[in-house]
Amino acid sequence: MAFQIVRAAPPPAPLLRAENVSLEYGAVCATHEVSFDVYRGDRFVLLGPSGCGKSSLLKAAAGFIKPAGGAISIDGREVTGPGPDRMVVFQEFDQLPPWKTVRENVMFPLLMTKRLNRHQAEERARHWIAKVGLAGFENAHPHTLSGGMKQRVAIARALAMQPDILLMDEPFAALDALTRRNMQEELGRLWEELRFTLLFVTHSIEEALVVGNRILLLSPHPGQVRAELNSHQFGLASAGSVEFQAATQRIHGLLFGGVEDASGAPEAATINTSPVISNVILAHAGIHAEYPITRSMDPRLREDDGAGARADGNVSRIAEKA
Repeated sequence: MAFQIVRAAPPPAPLLRAENVSLEYGAVCATHEVSFDVYRGDRFVLLGPSGCGKSSLLKAAAGFIKPAGGAISIDGREVTGPGPDRMVVFQEFDQLPPWKTVRENVMFPLLMTKRLNRHQAEERARHWIAKVGLAGFENAHPHTLSGGMKQRVAIARALAMQPDILLMDEPFAALDALTRRNMQEELGRLWEELRFTLLFVTHSIEEALVVGNRILLLSPHPGQVRAELNSHQFGLASAGSVEFQAATQRIHGLLFGGVEDASGAPEAATINTSPVISNVILAHAGIHAEYPITRSMDPRLREDDGAGARADGNVSRIAEKA
């Protein structure tokens, strides 16, 4: 019997790649050698405390900031400035020109980039305005809209451009809790329908778990990669679950240190050191939350030669040091 050798297909190339990106504002170092990959269809979240450089990384990806070191590329091309392949939704409500109606705001980038003529731009604007639930408000001006409605317009304007990647810089941070939850739900609904690529910045652990399928944890100033993990199994429906709360506490510990069990003793964490993502069981106070960590830059959570580190195939079980 003849055997046919089947070679595994190479992994897909990332859509966005950040390689050793260091960002500086004068003498202030915002981030230090940050690297990550965003693949098509990802909902990739940059999570960290204020001052860790997460918004600066998003602005660098948008082409607004030039890295002091390293590089960011989109589809293999280095980012050297803004472009229509990357659309940004900011936190501020005044990102919409106040003299333009909702329809005119959504049409504006389509006309400025000459992607569509006026008739085509108007048709596409109406489509996306309806898609974000604002049908009937086409002729309204921004000052007549609520904060959540303004953010819907900004999302419609961005998606109407059909960018390679949507960049969102804490877009729901200024909204009240109920509106924020509704907008998170709407964003998830849009992603399920369209499967666009998203780079999302937040300082909320809960929002990161709800919005993202992959999360990059950044250390306090200057921002460095603390860990990267998968969160695809979480969402608004699981936000009140025991597993969700355990994951929230674990991420807080990874960000700020002091991950301990109920007795106050440092826990052990199973860290995936293989390129192949495998499930990782993380225990907190006797509760097991299952989600994979794809890499860790925390020296307490890396394989080393010291006592308490035991290699087990591609997975190491690392005893966190006090």
